[in-house]
Amino acid sequence: MNVKPDFTRDANQAATAPAYFSVHDIHAYYGESYIVQGVSFNVHEGEILALLGRNGAGKTSTLRTCARLGNPELQRGEIWLDHKPLHKMKAHEASQAGLGLVPEDRRIIAGLTVEENLKLAQIAPPVGWSLERLYELFPRLGERRKQEGITLSGGEQQMLAIARALARDVKLLLLDEPYEGLAPVIVDEIEKTLHEIRKLGMTTIIVEQNAVRALEISDRAIILDTGGVVFDGTAAEVLSNAELRAEYLAI
Repeated sequence: MNVKPDFTRDANQAATAPAYFSVHDIHAYYGESYIVQGVSFNVHEGEILALLGRNGAGKTSTLRTCARLGNPELQRGEIWLDHKPLHKMKAHEASQAGLGLVPEDRRIIAGLTVEENLKLAQIAPPVGWSLERLYELFPRLGERRKQEGITLSGGEQQMLAIARALARDVKLLLLDEPYEGLAPVIVDEIEKTLHEIRKLGMTTIIVEQNAVRALEISDRAIILDTGGVVFDGTAAEVLSNAELRAEYLAI
């Protein structure tokens, strides 16, 4: 069931991506540990992709490699976003190219209010996401704009982390365990927000242990096992395939 993306070659024989975001045969290591083992997949503009697998399958490592964080270290392969070669970039350059990562720990900056966290991330002048527009999308943040960010509830901190990524006018949003530790009613709010930004054309990749919830809002799914892709298809295929879910997702 492993489907490898199609790639074309230009005159210089450099790989070019047929999709909005493409990962081609990436290999990455934590020190001597071979963590990401030849992962390839495509994401089309406006899609929500669920990146799934059991604990230790390589999901977060793949996400971090795509974000060019340097740990794990990319040894081979290509990563393209809107025709830009992220594999040749460092993390800050990938961010400037339009990639936004919301890490599992959210990393809200202590001592800063909600609004100050957003302003610190915001490009100047904002192209697509003014503070007013962010507050329309996240009314709770508007109500708490003068409150210190780290004093928010877990769900509100997750909203702030997503809003902060959007404030940079990102083209691709990477979410690492966005539902972790959140009550179902808050997960509902986060999902509603993801639907809203998808309507605006945002492309999103979700790494999430709550596979069913992630699949329910996603167009497609990639399943990883021991650092490699074992399934690439629609989210509906995974939801309807009990054998696949049991073998690779334990659900």
